[in-house]
Amino acid sequence: MAKKKTIRTIPQQRTPMREQDPRERVTNFTEVACGYRVEEALIEAERCLMCPEQPCVAGCPVGIDIPGFIQKLTEKDYRGAYDVMTDTNLLPAICGRVCPQETQCEGVCTVGDTLEPVAIGRLERWVGDKAISEGWVNIPYIEPSSFRVGIVGSGPAGMACAADMAKAGCDVTVFEAFHQPGGVLRYGIPDFRLPNEVIDAEIDNLRKLGVKFECNTLVGRLFTIEQMINEMGYDAVFVGTGAGYPSMLGIPGDSLNGVLSANELLTRCNLMRAKEFPNYDTPLPHGHRVAVIGAGNTAMDAMRVSLRLGAEKVYCIYRRSRTECPARAEEVHHAEEEGVEFHWLTNPIAVIDDGKGGVRGMRCVRMELGEPDDSGRRRPVPVAGSEHDFECDLVVFAIGTNANPIIGQTSKLKLNKRGYIAVDENLATSVAGVFAGGDIVTGAATVIEAMGAGRKAARNMKSWLGIRDIDFPYAAEGRDSTNKLFGIDLRERNFARVRVAATAKP
Repeated sequence: MAKKKTIRTIPQQRTPMREQDPRERVTNFTEVACGYRVEEALIEAERCLMCPEQPCVAGCPVGIDIPGFIQKLTEKDYRGAYDVMTDTNLLPAICGRVCPQETQCEGVCTVGDTLEPVAIGRLERWVGDKAISEGWVNIPYIEPSSFRVGIVGSGPAGMACAADMAKAGCDVTVFEAFHQPGGVLRYGIPDFRLPNEVIDAEIDNLRKLGVKFECNTLVGRLFTIEQMINEMGYDAVFVGTGAGYPSMLGIPGDSLNGVLSANELLTRCNLMRAKEFPNYDTPLPHGHRVAVIGAGNTAMDAMRVSLRLGAEKVYCIYRRSRTECPARAEEVHHAEEEGVEFHWLTNPIAVIDDGKGGVRGMRCVRMELGEPDDSGRRRPVPVAGSEHDFECDLVVFAIGTNANPIIGQTSKLKLNKRGYIAVDENLATSVAGVFAGGDIVTGAATVIEAMGAGRKAARNMKSWLGIRDIDFPYAAEGRDSTNKLFGIDLRERNFARVRVAATAKP
């Protein structure tokens, strides 16, 4: 029997992960973090205490059995570790790279009370990469059903929902507006954080489950949600279109040439391959001195992309201090290493015209922090008499996103006051048979939270269709003779949907 681990007997230092040198990586789009070697993964796995409370599992939005997969790692049962992980997380190589583990599973790790927490995300990535290199995929026996399910959007919420519905035997088709599937994973996250090869591998696994992808298909323009249900024969629909409609400040000059959103910059660079000019002729304004407004993860991506596109200077303009910065600490650290210049407590109030319709600079004002606002962060307040001009020739807004309005404008789905799709506790919308989840419901959130929403919607879609969900057995309190018919729980009854054709009155 293995000796019980204690905080004193485990490796005391968190195992570092190799990275490209900042001077080298700023000239390429190759992944910055190189990942663990097998011996490094095994050392880090030994730091897990296998504590009975398992706060890390509760801290994971999809409830991955983290001690379970790490235990398999320590036993060198790498395929077993992958099997445990993919019981709940279908995209380990992706989530291991982009999820904010420091505020989720690692943020509540018991080891972190005394030492640095276990590098759960790095271990998850290692297992996911191992699976891709070895060609592992878990395809269960699937008993086909008669149900057809349509998924709108191929981002993390849509992919998670599609996988679960395919495993339930449904004929699943995913509709994607862009020419390649992946959603925000592909258009919003640069290769140096999430290589396209990783996205392609995970999508191929969905195809092996029988999921079909229809790209260049803009739902709401080619056909509506109602048409999918009433005319195209889909028994249920999931809407996971994300929240990719950019926010702008609405200050003077923000319509000048040389002003764009971070979403546009990243989409042109990542999905439309503007970074590979002249092999791809996607137009993208080139800035020598680029100012990015905002300090979230998207802002960090936009700044680091701008450096790789050849900008001489890149500035981060943020109205609060570094303490309130919403980006992951690792992303801020990488941006600093690469030469981004941070201007904290600075707020733009106008973009200055160069006289030719382009950008000459920005007018900014210094800020100081006052009392906390609704978000819990201290509210920035302008400092009187602190206006100053800031030289730049390209301005990128990365201050958040809103719901894409197309679905709401073209369907009868009820929306909330912010324009997001309104759902109940089961993620069901106001239209029967239509469910929604992810950023189009909650606003911008994390990849793993979107996946959690997709899986929750799938559970409720199966219930609505009358498909038994073997992952969620019926409650024990229902197991009595009064609730059974021929020994079968009445809640396990299936039903057939009947379409009634309207007839003209005589």
